[in-house]
Amino acid sequence: MIQQACMSRRPWDLAFTAEPEEVAALRRVLRLHLGLWGLHETIDSAQLCVSELVSNVIAHVGLGTPTTLAVSMSGTHLRIEVHDPDARALPTLLEAGADSEGGRGMAIVDAICDRWGVQLHADRKVTWCELATGLPSPNGHSGGSRVTRAEAMLGLYGAAQLPSTASPSMLSAAVAEVAAIDVIADLLHWLRAHGCDTDDALDRAQLHFEAELREMQ
Repeated sequence: MIQQACMSRRPWDLAFTAEPEEVAALRRVLRLHLGLWGLHETIDSAQLCVSELVSNVIAHVGLGTPTTLAVSMSGTHLRIEVHDPDARALPTLLEAGADSEGGRGMAIVDAICDRWGVQLHADRKVTWCELATGLPSPNGHSGGSRVTRAEAMLGLYGAAQLPSTASPSMLSAAVAEVAAIDVIADLLHWLRAHGCDTDDALDRAQLHFEAELREMQ
């Protein structure tokens, strides 16, 4: 299916030094990657989890600790991992009061993610959490019926551009993008052939698109 080829979410990781100023940079990188993965509704929660997990390393392992952020898909969940070299300082879920200055980090993570935990290795520990994405499959799309209909149409267009020995499941992101442009161009030809104003049609489609995006936010 085209959705499997278009939204291949490959695991990635980023090494950094645990410093307060790194948190904002990590949040930006995470926003960029999740945007490319089409996980826009997960961005805010994921950023908050990263902030708290990294702050936990800074507070309980120490400034300047060599740390790694790893992000991947775990089924239809987004998995966030923070690796650090200290297997002794374990994150703890505390019942911090409203006036407490500390202790709320893992409580926040526990409140917004579906599950979290700690894995201990000989040379490091991995603190992880997973967030539900609402995707139908690990490589699926969010976006509802409009995206589903578009994928069906792109599958027909894209399959025509593949070599005769290739399977439609091999449809790459590049081929899918070309197919999408072909669909738009063909629809403009159809509108023109039926006496419609193509510029007006594009403007109205853009307005519909932007209005629906606002409703999704």
